[in-house]
Amino acid sequence: MMKFHRYLHSLLIASCILFVTGFARGQGNLQDVELTIVPVAGNVYMVQRPGGGGNIGVFAGPEGVLLVDSLFAPMSDKLVAAVKQVSDEEIRFLINTHIHIDHVGGNENLAELGVLIFAHDNTRLRFLEERSRFPRAGGSFVPQQPAAARPVVSFNDTISFHLNGEQVQAFLAPPAHTDGDTFVYFPESDVLHLGDVYRTTSYPIIDQYNGGTLRGTIAALDKAIDIAGPETKIIPGHGLEVVGREELIEFRSMILDIQGQVLSMIQQGKKLAEVMAARPTAAYDAKWTDDPGWTPEDFVPIVYYELGGSGRLLDR
Repeated sequence: MMKFHRYLHSLLIASCILFVTGFARGQGNLQDVELTIVPVAGNVYMVQRPGGGGNIGVFAGPEGVLLVDSLFAPMSDKLVAAVKQVSDEEIRFLINTHIHIDHVGGNENLAELGVLIFAHDNTRLRFLEERSRFPRAGGSFVPQQPAAARPVVSFNDTISFHLNGEQVQAFLAPPAHTDGDTFVYFPESDVLHLGDVYRTTSYPIIDQYNGGTLRGTIAALDKAIDIAGPETKIIPGHGLEVVGREELIEFRSMILDIQGQVLSMIQQGKKLAEVMAARPTAAYDAKWTDDPGWTPEDFVPIVYYELGGSGRLLDR
């Protein structure tokens, strides 16, 4: 038995090393990725990369530029160059919507340019952990971000910026994708950046390792829908297009339907294998499985266990 435990321990260490090595190689390849910047509404733009991951909000005006998220570190020069296409003013502020590396990886590079970084208290606490764990690949690890990447200013509930003659509102959402999810709203431009709480490429990624929940995902979407008006433009954390309120309602309805199906099967005493075999996502798979790293096999077990299915997700 001791030998078996040593074997498992060695296997875990090897897996972590392989993940980090592969991650580092991927970071190098990111230097070749081209970024584009597109207008959203008013003074707000969106920077995106092929595949639509880690969409950046850009608020530009004569008093400077505010960014929402920072992509991966190797993309920083191209991110700054993309911003220069719409503004010659300095980048002054950065708001992180959550802890994941495709949204905070460029923090250190931007901080070296004098950019002041903001995030929710919970997100800043995640920066202080010795290593970060993420939901893909059954709980993958990446190294701790450097001290220079950490938010300098954190907030408990909400914070407002008064810049370029407008107000920018950043505020905590219910614990959905993570427990530090921050929405950023530009009222005059009528643009809402939702970070990874909303994506057009996959089922919701609920990162339980960083405090995400199904219940909070639904509550966060309710909050976003309440804020959005008929003309509001919504920037998804992942996705190639800006959307509106109706797309949010459709996304929420999909989640509620799957939740209802899974809950009904739990009440019938069905185990996870039986729920998976019943394919509660079947009606939606064609639209919501564009991200190969997150499929019904990842999403449905989270729904099952959070709704009271037998066993614990993080121990499976």
